[in-house]
Amino acid sequence: MAGAAPIVADLRAESDVLDALVAELPAQGWHTQTPSPGWTIAHQIAHLWWTDRTSLQAVTDEAAFTEVLAEAAKDPLGFVDAAAERLATTAPADLLAGWRADRTRLHEALLKVEDGRKLPWFGPPMSAASMATARLMETWAHGLDVADALGVRREPTARLRSIAHIGVRTRDFAFSVHGLTPPAAPFHVKLQAPDGDSWSWGPDDAAQSVTGSAEDFCMLVTQRRAPADLDVTAVGDEATTWLTIAQAFAGPPGAGRG
Repeated sequence: MAGAAPIVADLRAESDVLDALVAELPAQGWHTQTPSPGWTIAHQIAHLWWTDRTSLQAVTDEAAFTEVLAEAAKDPLGFVDAAAERLATTAPADLLAGWRADRTRLHEALLKVEDGRKLPWFGPPMSAASMATARLMETWAHGLDVADALGVRREPTARLRSIAHIGVRTRDFAFSVHGLTPPAAPFHVKLQAPDGDSWSWGPDDAAQSVTGSAEDFCMLVTQRRAPADLDVTAVGDEATTWLTIAQAFAGPPGAGRG
């Protein structure tokens, strides 16, 4: 599928970056606490493994995925964490091997999805490109948790553009999930890319705007840093509110790491 190929390539690359961070960790290193309360590095990789494996089911075995949905409905607020807790007890070598195998299968399966097909998910059905973008966002965000735990600074890349795009597109969702009425008018969002270029969304003359670093904006919408610690600035009351509630991920409002 040509439409999904570029983003799947980015997903592979982002996964490989995270893989390189954990591949040589000693067994004890997998128990290192990350900034996400109660989650070790093993939990972070276990979560990505479970989600990649579940995404693969959505692509290749919709009947099996329907069963996952039924289980999730029994504990909608805790089933994701429960899966991470369960898989985090896997021996590190097996945990890494399992994640590698299933993410590779997912990447290959996404490339074979027919044009126009919508894949089932916990929210609205999505295209293969959208699923790959969501996986990229999560892989980057949880990879940041791991990098922070290890004291590693990752170099930002052009892959951030897709994550920033999700952050912009989920604006109305962020307002709604907080019980707020989404703004009626679009915002102008202009971000500085890692190479010094600019990425923008929305009309240039919008009354409400957000500007700043693309990397920092991605940290904001994945709730990996507090807004006050980021190079992201809002103009307008609604845009200012958005910076305090933005979330690119599905589910209830996140607690963030601020």
